[in-house]
Amino acid sequence: MPIANRLYAEFLGTAWLVLGGCGAAVISADFAQLGIGFAGVALAFGLTVLTMVYALGPVSGGHFNPAVTVGLAFSGRFPWRDVVQYVIAQVLGGIAGAAILYVVVTGRAHAEIGSFATNGFGEHSPGGYGLLAAAVIEVVMTFGFVTVIAAATDRRAHAAAAGLAIGLCLTLIHLVSIPVTNTSVNPARSTAPALFVGGAALEQLWLFWVAPIVGGAIAGLASRLLAPRED
Repeated sequence: MPIANRLYAEFLGTAWLVLGGCGAAVISADFAQLGIGFAGVALAFGLTVLTMVYALGPVSGGHFNPAVTVGLAFSGRFPWRDVVQYVIAQVLGGIAGAAILYVVVTGRAHAEIGSFATNGFGEHSPGGYGLLAAAVIEVVMTFGFVTVIAAATDRRAHAAAAGLAIGLCLTLIHLVSIPVTNTSVNPARSTAPALFVGGAALEQLWLFWVAPIVGGAIAGLASRLLAPRED
């Protein structure tokens, strides 16, 4: 598949993830009595990945996340020469999704975007969790996510079930970690809304690049232990 096609697929898939996942959090937050809550937001993120893995996975592999791309590169399942291009496409896609969401959210009278589904720790953690807790949860949850992706897309796995496994894994991750960091496990997802909010969201953004990349890299290296032996 030509690289241009793959980059467009990564751009589109990441835009959909940010628009659908962050949109569920931001828009439902404006309607306390009708809001979908943490479980609904978690499901929304899972559904965005599930739908795009099935739709665009055959084109680009369906990463939609720099941590996944780096993790798969460490696993030997993705060429390092394409990593930077994929990451740029993912970040730009995330920004596009956040821009659409911003236009929609600010379309109401007296609208305020609030935190705009940004990630944070300390005072900016939904549950008031500190830096260490935020770092640990992001590393561990990204490790789990990339491990599931590597295993579910292995040639020994049932290909038709990969999207379901990946989507449900991301849903589970959000159910656990929304109170801690508002859940990143994806630097592109974190960067996009932070650009519209600024301030502390940008100041703390470094963690939501470092921790997911570290978790993804460890998972990629560890996934080699699950790879089939070549006789």
